[in-house]
Amino acid sequence: MNKQYQTLLNAIESKTAVLGVVGLGYVGLPLAVEMVKQGFKVVGIDLDAGKIERIQRGESYIHDIPSESLAEVMGTGRFKPTTDYASLQEIDAVSICVPTPLSENQDPDTSYIVTVVEQIKRYMKKGILITLESTTYPGTTEELIQRELEALGHVVGEDFFLCFSPERVDPSNVKFNTFNTPKVIGGTTEACLALGNALYSKYVQTVVPVSSPKVAEMSKLLENTFRSVNIAFINEMAMMCDRMGIDIWEVIDAAKTKPFGFMPFYPGPGIGGHCIPLDPMYLSWKAKGFRFYSQFIELAQSTNDNMPYYVVNKTSKILNEYAKSIKKSNILILGMAYKPDISDLRESPALEVYELYKDSGAQVEYYDPYATSFRDKHGRTVHSVEYNLEKFKSYDCIVLVTNHSNLDYGTIAHLGVPIVDTRNAFRDYPLPHIYKIGHSVQHAAEADEALSVG
Repeated sequence: MNKQYQTLLNAIESKTAVLGVVGLGYVGLPLAVEMVKQGFKVVGIDLDAGKIERIQRGESYIHDIPSESLAEVMGTGRFKPTTDYASLQEIDAVSICVPTPLSENQDPDTSYIVTVVEQIKRYMKKGILITLESTTYPGTTEELIQRELEALGHVVGEDFFLCFSPERVDPSNVKFNTFNTPKVIGGTTEACLALGNALYSKYVQTVVPVSSPKVAEMSKLLENTFRSVNIAFINEMAMMCDRMGIDIWEVIDAAKTKPFGFMPFYPGPGIGGHCIPLDPMYLSWKAKGFRFYSQFIELAQSTNDNMPYYVVNKTSKILNEYAKSIKKSNILILGMAYKPDISDLRESPALEVYELYKDSGAQVEYYDPYATSFRDKHGRTVHSVEYNLEKFKSYDCIVLVTNHSNLDYGTIAHLGVPIVDTRNAFRDYPLPHIYKIGHSVQHAAEADEALSVG
């Protein structure tokens, strides 16, 4: 091992290394906070000046990082948030945590990574350890980072060190966080892996080294493609059970009593977040370059993408039972975030459900205690209505899309308004005017009769 390696290893072990995080979002900010908590000096780089100002005030915009914790971290004097990439000159090890979205054509958009690499080429310190955390296709680390730096004459494993370690952030998860979620890491060379393993072990409880960046990149895609395919399967089963008059939720409850060989997945209005809707398409795109066409991935994506249409069609059928058309009906969507108890709207199926209702001519409003506004497809800002049970009674239909834990399901269930439940959130209230996806629609006349008896 050369002098650069030993110098950085000593700095890591003594916690005198200056660490950097590029991209202070859902992945980067929690990572930077954990680094500071474990005793490192950290430079956080993000081009959003608004984010930097909020961090400097100790004001968190990430659900999993309370403002009190951020203020405490800022109080140490060891966290320097900035918009200036020139700060890379003082950084010994940098983690890249920038977005990797899909283009309109569902192809990988690696432009954020490319931008960061251009800045690293300009400002990098000799002997720097670079770790890419952004989810991407196998080969990205070598193709977009290693090749670019080696083209300047730098030698990987000597002049710079390079790893890939996929983020595993699950917003609002009260059990697993940056520190106690096992971290996979792959290095371009033996020296790269050794340094990456040494560094991450300082602020992550369990580090899982693998043989190469490609294995690490592929592991993240496998994790989320597995979920996408299984969610698609259970979504298809839900639509099948709907047609057959069988309750999919009861079926799942029965099946999961088997103590081996079965893992429960649950249907819903679609998939959302920063991983499951995107990661499989990265893998599918890369596989095509090897003349390999993944039918499972494409079919799963298609099935999950069609769930908002299924929800809207089911709503139309339910309204028909009450002699109403979806056109001009007043519909309230409960929950706009992609998962419970957070404000994150990324790829939320509720956004698509909202637009489909609007396109069908419905009058649509929504209530979400966390996601208080969003921009529709025309760029207009749509605000959440207030929590008002009297007003809720006036809607022709209520559609539960995101099952926030602080919603009063019992009270809402007894308003008497037809409810489309996409999450089985009203499971404790088997009332005839509550309609679950994955179960056939009861005739409204039967519902009215049962309500009058009740």
